[in-house]
Amino acid sequence: MTAAIVSGTAFGSLLREWRQRRRLTQLDLGIQADVSARHLSFLETGRSRPSREMVLHLAEELDVPLRGRNELMMAAGFAPAYTEHGLDDAEMIEVHRSLQRILDGHAPYPAVLVDGMWNLVAANGAAGLLTELVDPELLTSPINVLRASLHPRGLARYVVDLEEYAAHLVSRLRRQAERAATTGLRALLDELVGYCRDAGLDPTAHPRDRIVLPLRLRHPDRELTLFSTVAVLGAPLDVTLEEIAIESFFPADDVTAAYLRKRFA
Repeated sequence: MTAAIVSGTAFGSLLREWRQRRRLTQLDLGIQADVSARHLSFLETGRSRPSREMVLHLAEELDVPLRGRNELMMAAGFAPAYTEHGLDDAEMIEVHRSLQRILDGHAPYPAVLVDGMWNLVAANGAAGLLTELVDPELLTSPINVLRASLHPRGLARYVVDLEEYAAHLVSRLRRQAERAATTGLRALLDELVGYCRDAGLDPTAHPRDRIVLPLRLRHPDRELTLFSTVAVLGAPLDVTLEEIAIESFFPADDVTAAYLRKRFA
C-alpha cells in the first residue's frame, strides 16, 4: 500500500507540473480529456492510482513529449511506453544514414543535425562555414550549437545585428524549454542569457519588421547572409527520434549563394 501511494504521489506531482505548464486548471483538463476534475484531483494528490491507459490518455491530451510520457509511466509504476535508442544503435543505423544523406544533399549550403539539447550530432561539409568561425575549444564533444553561437569566442563575434539574433535564439530556446521534457534546457537558457548580458545585449529584444530574421555574418572573405529552417521527423515513436532536428541554412542573397557554391559545390 505504501509503495502504491508513493508511486501515485510521484505521478501526481508530474501530472500537476505538466498541467500547469500547459496553463490548464483541473476543470479545463477534465473537460478536454473527458475525465472528472475530482478524479484528476485524486490522481494529483495520490489518492487514486491511474491505469496505464489513463496515463497515456492524459499525456496525449497535455501534448507531453515522448520522454515526458515515459517519465509519467514510470512514476505511475509502469514500464516506459516508448523506446530510446542511440543513433549508433543497430536499430537506428538506416535512419542515421538517411539523415546524413539529407544533410549531404543540402550541400553546398550548411546543414546540421542536433539533439534535444542542441548538441551537434552530425553535419555536412558546408557547415564548416560556421564552425571555422568558432574557437576550437568550443568544438570539443559534445558541441552545443547554441553555446557555440552566442559564446563570446563563438559565432557571436561575427554576427551583424547580434542583439536581434541573440534574442531570437534565446526566445526559441525559452519556448522549447517550456514545452519539452529534456532536462538541462533551462540551465542552457540561463547560460545563453548570461552571455547576452555580459555583452551588454538585451535577451528580450524584439526583431525589427522583417519577413524572416537573417543570420548576417562578417565572414573574413565577405559579408554573408543566411536564413534557416528547422525540420523534425514526422510521427516518431522513439524518444531520440522525436527530439532530433535538422537545421538547414539557405543563402539569402545572390552573393552568398555564389560564394557557397564556389567553396562547397
